[in-house]
Amino acid sequence: MKNYSTEHLRNVGIIGHSGSGKTTLTEAILYYTKTIDRLGRIENGNTVSDYNTEEKKRKISLSTSLASCEYNDVKINLVDMPGYFDFVGETVEGLRAVDTALIVVSGVSGVQVGTEKCWDYVNKYNLPRAFYINKLDRENSNFEKVLEDLKRKFGISVVPVQYPIGVESGFKGVVNVISKRARIFDNKTKIMKEADIPKDILEKIAECKNMVIEAVAETDEKLLDKYLDEGTLEDKDIYAGLINGCSNGEVVPVMCGSALTGIGMETLIEDIIECFPSPENMVPVKAENLKNNSELTVGIDKKKPFSAFVFKTIIDPFVGKLSLFRVMTGKLKSDTVVYNVKKNKNEKIGSMYFLRGKQQIPVSEITAGDLGAVAKLQFTSTGDTLCCPKSSIAFKDIEFPEPVISMAILPKSKNDEDKILNGLNKMVEEDLTFKVSRDTENAEAIISGLGETHIDVISSKLKSKFGIEVILQRPKVPYRETIKKSSDVQGKHKKQSGGHGQYGDVKIKFEPRTDGEDDLEFVDKVVGGVVPRQYIPAVEKGLRECINHGVLAGYPVIRLRATLHDGSYHPVDSSEMAFKIAASLAYKRGLMEAGPILLEPIEHVEVYIPECYMGDVIGDINKKRGKVLGMESSGKYQVIIAEVPQAEMFRYATDLRSMTQARGNFTMRFERYEEVPGSEANKIIESKSKIKVKEG
Repeated sequence: MKNYSTEHLRNVGIIGHSGSGKTTLTEAILYYTKTIDRLGRIENGNTVSDYNTEEKKRKISLSTSLASCEYNDVKINLVDMPGYFDFVGETVEGLRAVDTALIVVSGVSGVQVGTEKCWDYVNKYNLPRAFYINKLDRENSNFEKVLEDLKRKFGISVVPVQYPIGVESGFKGVVNVISKRARIFDNKTKIMKEADIPKDILEKIAECKNMVIEAVAETDEKLLDKYLDEGTLEDKDIYAGLINGCSNGEVVPVMCGSALTGIGMETLIEDIIECFPSPENMVPVKAENLKNNSELTVGIDKKKPFSAFVFKTIIDPFVGKLSLFRVMTGKLKSDTVVYNVKKNKNEKIGSMYFLRGKQQIPVSEITAGDLGAVAKLQFTSTGDTLCCPKSSIAFKDIEFPEPVISMAILPKSKNDEDKILNGLNKMVEEDLTFKVSRDTENAEAIISGLGETHIDVISSKLKSKFGIEVILQRPKVPYRETIKKSSDVQGKHKKQSGGHGQYGDVKIKFEPRTDGEDDLEFVDKVVGGVVPRQYIPAVEKGLRECINHGVLAGYPVIRLRATLHDGSYHPVDSSEMAFKIAASLAYKRGLMEAGPILLEPIEHVEVYIPECYMGDVIGDINKKRGKVLGMESSGKYQVIIAEVPQAEMFRYATDLRSMTQARGNFTMRFERYEEVPGSEANKIIESKSKIKVKEG
């Protein structure tokens, strides 16, 4: 593949609701540009973009993939992104690499939740966008209905630049509304042939073209004046206006066809080239000058010194690390040294590639606006900026959604304990929406992700990539214990059985700590030397060891004040160990007499939902022993602010998705510890006792 100049590039992100046909569309574009010689099928596991083991097994896209093709001396970089909500991090990465988002919509299902979410993400990144109405050959497909739905949801700037010929099983071709060029699919030759526009849709085509003309005229004063003077616009003016309007988000073209049958593919490919902006037309992106900490904007420019943004990392246990990047300015050549601004490290650029799914096409030079990959960079990770050594520009980080579900993970074989952490750490580098932590208290490795499917895929990848089989289970809740009352007790350890004995005697007052601190507060109020000074640290040490295990269910004790105020000693038999033991005896007795209680972690939760789901979500929070603290508006969402016990939140991502048809999302952070209600506390204590019996 040759190296293309910036103006001859089109970077297209293919996004949409899961099942709308994104991967099939990518495959069809590759086939009809003669990049591949056969059409792969998702069912057969042989598509270019869904190439990894997990995608083939599940028959859904799980990661963003690149596939480039050439048509009429233009290179089109297709970035196929998952539609499943658990893998939105992949979409976030992919959108940083493209100039236009092509949102795929099913002609049968119309606008779905995923369509709306894609629109929101595209708005966030201020990207040009277009719609592709797919599956028009299917039963119950309806172009007009979907078009009206798009206009109603997303605004009048949504205009059809293509129109279908025929409906459902009779769908046989597509008209380019601007050029009024019609093509009909020949079932015998399997190619599109030019034809006359059917008479029954001539009026509709004229109406659609007028919609496009009016939309583009409103984006430019000169075009508007020309339109008002002449009553129409020339085709070249319309295309120029489309590119301009698409670039600034004022016009959203709508295209159509059937990716599975290939009907309309040539028309689509031509309009991608004619209507979509090249990288040169892109709105400059935000960056930071690290020398003076000032903000600046950087546009795609082949004449400026080299800079690039790393938008994705792929980890392969055999090949190693592959860094996917977009050249922002200048050009990158192989066998050169570049500077990683964020890591303050130099990197040697070795072999570079253009990607077509898993296929790596070697290349020696990549110019501004283009997408490429480089292997085995030592320090570079997703979100880093690479530039020439003298530069100090750092592009804005990718904002990933925070994990919302956690599971404890453990290997089936004890021999894999070290291997599992190594595998997980490599996967974290590849997927920044995935987190790994260690719960030292419960001796558990915790993995966190965006949903149950996300977690399940992680565990499957460990097996397929690293040969590690794992068990997933619900994480243990980090309960705590404390006391509600005060107690004043004696702890006496006396052992004399001939020879050197042991003697330690302490009187300690235990009471709740009320200053907001959780750590043990040890107070020394010994007078008169009843407990020698050299033994007092041993008393404190003994208590600090004891608070790791409470008297109710063995959970750590917090918010405790212990005042040592009396005791006695033996001039010969007393020792540090004897006083540690005496302190532990006082601890057990004192806490039992001081009204011990169980505490649970409470999470501060903010739930973002459309207003129509308010009743269901609030009702569910109440069922989860939560307290709704308030409600407020945030754009098109209502925000429910609540406090909910952590124990009730492990499946909340799934529950919320079910309640809101995947339109809701939430954030969660630890707030404080609070007393567990009596009935719940009894269940927890009983459960813990059963575990102890089993272990014993």
